[in-house]
Amino acid sequence: MFALDSRLQQDTLTIGDFPLCRLLLSNDANYPWFILVPRRDDISELFQLDVADQQQFWQETTALAELLKDLFDADKMNVATLGNVVSQMHMHVIVRKRDDAAWPAPVWGKHPAKPYSTEQVATIRERLRLVLTEHFTFLEG
Repeated sequence: MFALDSRLQQDTLTIGDFPLCRLLLSNDANYPWFILVPRRDDISELFQLDVADQQQFWQETTALAELLKDLFDADKMNVATLGNVVSQMHMHVIVRKRDDAAWPAPVWGKHPAKPYSTEQVATIRERLRLVLTEHFTFLEG
């Protein structure tokens, strides 16, 4: 049964599910920072997914990055899987703008996380509802 790593649970807000991945929003209003987590047990590396899941993972990642680039008018999209702190397989999809808090440096550890307000989260969810219309299920929480 799929269980989200406790650190991801603590640091993110659940948006919903693609066919393979859970979509999370990092609770850091410094950047529109999303995380995709394949709903598979005991996976810490991309190559541990079977070929079909690898293909689905990349499809979901690239589709999300493309949607977010347009939705948030990104100057650059940062897409990465590191797993040095959270070993559960996950992909960061981060909208970068030249005027964001860390530009041009990586976002990790640059500034303390600034939690979203309830209103900010509602606005992001509504914006996502306009573009995530196929093969996506919104979840609350």
